[in-house]
Amino acid sequence: MAIVHNNNMGMIKSVHNYLTLIKFSHTVFALPFALLAMILAFREISVMSLQTLPVMTIVWIILAMVGARSGAMGFNRLVDRKWDAENPRTANRPSATGEISPTQMVLMILISFALLIYAAWKLNITAFYLSPVAIFLVCFYSYSKRFTSYSHLFLGIAIGAAPIAAWIAVTGGISPTSLILGSSVFTWIGGFDILYALQDLDFDKKVGLHSIPVHFGVKNSLLIARGLHLITAILWIWLAVIESLNYIFYLGVAVSCILLFLEHKLLKPNNLSGINIAFFNLNAVISIILFITLTGDILLLPN
Repeated sequence: MAIVHNNNMGMIKSVHNYLTLIKFSHTVFALPFALLAMILAFREISVMSLQTLPVMTIVWIILAMVGARSGAMGFNRLVDRKWDAENPRTANRPSATGEISPTQMVLMILISFALLIYAAWKLNITAFYLSPVAIFLVCFYSYSKRFTSYSHLFLGIAIGAAPIAAWIAVTGGISPTSLILGSSVFTWIGGFDILYALQDLDFDKKVGLHSIPVHFGVKNSLLIARGLHLITAILWIWLAVIESLNYIFYLGVAVSCILLFLEHKLLKPNNLSGINIAFFNLNAVISIILFITLTGDILLLPN
């Protein structure tokens, strides 16, 4: 019995370490945008009331997102464990310290992607056939920093595919709305990943990894991130216009744009101490605000 107990505790600890390693709580960045796309897709097919929402579709979309994101982050930590061990900022990650073995990580990655594939199969045949494409996109980013300065944009493509995937999950196809929403996530993620990469500028230069900060420097990187986020704001407004949304969502867009502005005000070329606040706190709030205001707009002020 003691052996079984110890094995169970070891497994629980490994799962906890894995969730900590992949920062499971950061699923909040992409998931609200996938759910936002889902709600708009429901409205397009005339399923938009609390009484008629297909609960299991929502559940499978959430599980697919969790599986994709968990597998992608696990894969990133697995292939980057050598760099993480050498980087003072990341040296305490369980993958770098050996607290989670590569074998354990591979197992949990496979479980995560299996969850994605199964959830896609439960949604519709198109989602199922495209699930390997989703896996490729979210894994490719982890290698891109080895050969291109634009790895941040590959991350934006991978996460920007989430709203498009959610639209496919509901309707079986894509639409201009899903492409606009996906593009807004692409520029949003790409912009704040450039900001996040600033803290590893010296290390990346030392070991030969590529990034926009390495290639263009701090000042120009801040300008590029601002440009991407300006495009993000324009796309959010465009989304509101083509979907004929009301003042509640416009209010959410306005607040989100203010938060993006504050995010950039926190960072100066000679003072990057606000990176963690800008990256984690403000961006998580932005995605939640947009989801809540869109949901409220559609449910409380239907067209």
